[in-house]
Amino acid sequence: MKKYRKGFYGILLLTLTMLFGMTAQAKTDDTIKTGIYAGDVELSGMTAQEATAVIEEHIESLKDVEITLLAANDHDVTTTAGDLGVTWKNPELVQEALELGTHGNVIERYKTLMDLQHENYVYPIELDFDLQAINDLLTRCTKYDQEAINVSLKRDGGKFTVVEGQTGYVLDVEKSIDAVYDYLTEEWNHEACSIPLEIVVDEPKGSAEELAQVTDVLGSFTTSYKTSGSSRSANVANGCSLINGTTLYPGEEFSTYKTVSPFSVANGYYMAGSYVSGKVVDSLGGGICQVSTTLYNAVLRAELEVTERYNHSMIVGYVDPSADAAIAESSGKDFKFVNNTDAPIYIEGYTHDKQITFNIYGKESRAAGHSVRYESEVLETITPPADQIYADAGQPIGYIVTESAHIGYKARLWKITMENGVEVSREQVNSSTYKMVPRSATVGTATSDPQAYEEIMAAISTANIDHVKNVAAALNARAAAAAGQTEIVDD
Repeated sequence: MKKYRKGFYGILLLTLTMLFGMTAQAKTDDTIKTGIYAGDVELSGMTAQEATAVIEEHIESLKDVEITLLAANDHDVTTTAGDLGVTWKNPELVQEALELGTHGNVIERYKTLMDLQHENYVYPIELDFDLQAINDLLTRCTKYDQEAINVSLKRDGGKFTVVEGQTGYVLDVEKSIDAVYDYLTEEWNHEACSIPLEIVVDEPKGSAEELAQVTDVLGSFTTSYKTSGSSRSANVANGCSLINGTTLYPGEEFSTYKTVSPFSVANGYYMAGSYVSGKVVDSLGGGICQVSTTLYNAVLRAELEVTERYNHSMIVGYVDPSADAAIAESSGKDFKFVNNTDAPIYIEGYTHDKQITFNIYGKESRAAGHSVRYESEVLETITPPADQIYADAGQPIGYIVTESAHIGYKARLWKITMENGVEVSREQVNSSTYKMVPRSATVGTATSDPQAYEEIMAAISTANIDHVKNVAAALNARAAAAAGQTEIVDD
């Protein structure tokens, strides 16, 4: 019995000696115990500084790992983890690894140290990525978006043919950011990988059966531009061609500005006169408002729903007051309407012999005796005052640039509905106000002759442009005679 107690106490003493030895070692050792890893990186025997350096080196090596983002239509994008801003998110694991086996009571610390001799302890390396970098990359990927192209109509030789549509693919940037970030921070094995992006599939609208309903002319209108020069005529024809062939499904809205812009040489436009701040100035696309106005009147006769319309700043000559529809990039003016019928509509536009015509085709659902007409009512006419003349000392006498006068108007447009030849309703469609602009001229006054200067200034003070022109012509003739430059006429 004594021998047994002696042996038991001996083993206990040996065990306690080992435990206290391990404890003492754990308290004084400044290196990481054997069998401890950070991910695939072994940290055994390293100081905290050494472990940090080796993990950072591992993170640095990940920056060159290729990551492919899978988009639609084979427009995949290959980048790297470095480009996506990979960083080490949990550097505190080094201190935790260093302290493993040094906490708890003697038995707990002993158990931890014994466990490490049989099985490695692995701390996960947590990664983070730059959400802005992911967003920027995915935003650039949207250039590969392909909008759905609806099944549409084409009219040629007086007959309609169906043009097949095309499925659209659009990148959902917000959902794709989450998909990329979640995969890289939760599932990535630090090797080259591919990540599917969130793609929205947009099926085209329409079918041949639906488009077969388009057989009737719902509304038509024509205006003339016979007095227009070549540049303005070209702009009218170009804008008309950009609208021609439009198929609009029930409930869809049409924007004239969106369809005919941008106003650039590349888009087929020339410099021509247009209204800007009460003056006629040359601008790219001058004359395009005659296109929107002609379309507006065809839409009114088709009785489609007009959702946005503006009158011109000054009166136009190709339609009655209040029957115009202006578009302007600088002031945000647009002409918009909605297909409020139960069938598709087709817009046909063409020019011929300096006339522009729009026909709107669809399915006629109005009664046989139904018709509409439109009347313009002028509420007020504002006559321009006397001429306005501006002296320009930088130009010589004889230099005169005039701006035509514009009568001001207040007007409104009425829709008169007829059923079997009898008027059943009269509805105001819109009201319009057009600026009054007096005739004006800029007159040169530069001369070395004091008397001529006094005479031209006296003429300007009369506020009569025609008188100023006569005086300027006489002064120039006198100056030419004085210089011996009068014309000699043989008998």
